[in-house]
Amino acid sequence: MESQLTILLPVAAVWLAAGVVADGLPRLRNTRILRRRTGWLLVLALTGVALTAAVLGGGLFSAGTAPIDRAAAGLTLAAGPALVATACSVRRIRRLWAGAGAFASAPATPAPHGLRAAAAHPLVGLPLQVTALATVPALIAAAAGTDLGADPGVTGPAITVGALAVIVIGVRHALRHNRLAERAQPAVAGSTRAAGALHV
Repeated sequence: MESQLTILLPVAAVWLAAGVVADGLPRLRNTRILRRRTGWLLVLALTGVALTAAVLGGGLFSAGTAPIDRAAAGLTLAAGPALVATACSVRRIRRLWAGAGAFASAPATPAPHGLRAAAAHPLVGLPLQVTALATVPALIAAAAGTDLGADPGVTGPAITVGALAVIVIGVRHALRHNRLAERAQPAVAGSTRAAGALHV
């Protein structure tokens, strides 16, 4: 059981670190720091995807009783969010990193609201944080040595709490993204022509 936990801990730690870094990106006000943190996030996201794929792939090719097989069974719940993170988050993080790189020649430049709004987009942080959340049941089951899914009295409340947590995280990301996106909109200049009679 300890070896199963040893396999799961690095996977969960990488996804948790990615979720924490992603959550802090919109608060960064310096473009140079934003680019550096985005680079860290890209490395963490790719590492999390690689570790998750390695564990799930190892479970497919194992005999069925090895620790890697039990770890893969525990990570089944995280496979969906990890796939979304691969398809959506990694691409957006790379674009954000490239966008912040445009200001590399002026390292003291404040991060524009457009970049911060892109960093706050729900598809950047939400899949990473949901994947980290989805690894928690596997960690608890490995540490306790029991199958939590076999007890209906535990499964129902756990699903409810998990769904509520995902909704809260998603709403928080959406509100923060909308607020920063509104600040990034250019100010609409009023017409300079005086209102008067129409001259033909």
